Amino acid sequence: MTTPHLPLHVAILVFDDVDVLDFAGPYEVFTTANRVYQREHGQSLFEVQTVALSMQSVRARAGLQVLPDTDYAACPTAQVLIVPGGVVTAVMQCQATLAWIAKLSAKTQITASVCTGSFLLAASGIITTERVTTHWEDVADLRAAFPLLAVCDDQRWVDNGHTVTSAGISAGLDMSLHLLARLAGAALAVSTARQMDYAWNAQA
Repeated sequence: MTTPHLPLHVAILVFDDVDVLDFAGPYEVFTTANRVYQREHGQSLFEVQTVALSMQSVRARAGLQVLPDTDYAACPTAQVLIVPGGVVTAVMQCQATLAWIAKLSAKTQITASVCTGSFLLAASGIITTERVTTHWEDVADLRAAFPLLAVCDDQRWVDNGHTVTSAGISAGLDMSLHLLARLAGAALAVSTARQMDYAWNAQA
C-alpha cells in the first residue's frame, strides 16, 4: 500500500437524531485500525473526527449527547466522509448540511453512507442514478423520493468506487471494514476485526 500523506482524514457526520451505532460503528473501526497500525508501524494511519453543523452538542437518537470534534467550517477536506443514518427528516431540510456534504465529497477518495444516510447523499446530489442501498425498512421510501436511483434490497452494501452505501447498523460495520481493506489492505481489516472481537462478514 502506498500512503504518501498520512494520516488519512476520516470525517464522520453527526446530527440530531443520528443513530448511535451508525456513526460510532465506523468510528470504532477506523480508530481501532489506527491503534493496530500504530502498534505495527509506529505512526498514525487515520485521523478520525466527528463533524457537525456547529460545536454545540448533538442529541443522537435515544438521547445520547455527542460533542463533535469540529464543525463544517473547520473541516475543509477529508479523504473519507461517512454519512450515518437515523431520523433524517429535519437534516434533509438543512441546506448548510447538504451543501457541506456535496462540497466535502468533491474532494474525498470515498464518500460512504450507513442506513438512511443514503437519503442525505441523494439530497446532496452525490448519488443520482447509480446502484445504492439503505436499511430494508427504508428501501421503498428511497425509491419513491429518488426514483432515478437503482435501489438494491439484496445487498448489505454497494460499492461504486467513490460512493459506497450500506444497509443498517451491522452492515455499516462490515462496510467500514471493507473500506478499510480498500484503503489499507485486507490484512489490516482482518486484524482490526479481530482486535474488535467482531465476526466480519466481508461479503456484500
